[in-house]
Amino acid sequence: MSEARAMIEAAYAGETPIEDAASAVAATIEELDKGRLRIAEPSGASDGDPGDAWQVNLWAKEAILLYFRLAGLETMEVGPFEYHDKIPTKKGLAEAGIRVVPPGTVRYGAFCEPGVIVMPGYVNIGAHVGSGTMVDTWATVGSCAQIGRNVHLSGGVGIGGVLEPPNARPVIVGDGAFIGSRCIVTEGTIIGAGAILGANTSLTASIPIIDVTGDEPVEYRGYVPPRAIVVPGTRPKEFPSGVVQLGCAYIIGQRSESTDDKLSLNDALRTHGVAV
Repeated sequence: MSEARAMIEAAYAGETPIEDAASAVAATIEELDKGRLRIAEPSGASDGDPGDAWQVNLWAKEAILLYFRLAGLETMEVGPFEYHDKIPTKKGLAEAGIRVVPPGTVRYGAFCEPGVIVMPGYVNIGAHVGSGTMVDTWATVGSCAQIGRNVHLSGGVGIGGVLEPPNARPVIVGDGAFIGSRCIVTEGTIIGAGAILGANTSLTASIPIIDVTGDEPVEYRGYVPPRAIVVPGTRPKEFPSGVVQLGCAYIIGQRSESTDDKLSLNDALRTHGVAV
């Protein structure tokens, strides 16, 4: 894809007309759709910052942004439903081994591994969803989000999309994580493998995530460690007019290292009384 990449980068920078990159953009979106290219992928490098373990292919994001500019609006009919959009829905679901329950939608340019189940939810362009993952009712996987294998996104979960700026890291959810009902995860937050987020937990790059399981609190931002059990909370902050409670999240325990992930999940929920 080196030639396509060069054409996309030149068009995005305004050095060449975007029409000159149309074929390169189309080829890149197809690669994303087939899972042969990812917006972000493990880099293998880490110096303590979890974000360093992921490499963002910003030129692939640039291809998506150019795709929106190049594509025209079309009326699409899917059974009794009519859509008017620039991007079609994903095709070949049966051949890909993906179950999508009406009116759930996976957009063209998103990739789902075999065994993914999408209830009436939404998977946007550029997203990558691993096998065995459940996207439950009204859950949303935003553009470019990277969701691991055997993840459960409960009803109403909002996984934010990150398209601009192109070099921004998307939301990343590790294998085996459980994201409780109505959770919101945005701004490139990384959820470690096997972590559990209790219902209504909201995480952004700036919301404090405070581990209170040790002798002293440990604070994270934009990162939940693997197998951590997280619940929503507040903590006081003083302003000129008085003290108010601002939102945060608390790590209240660790999921066991049981070889049976379902058993470890049930034990964690029961032991810590986490609502999901």
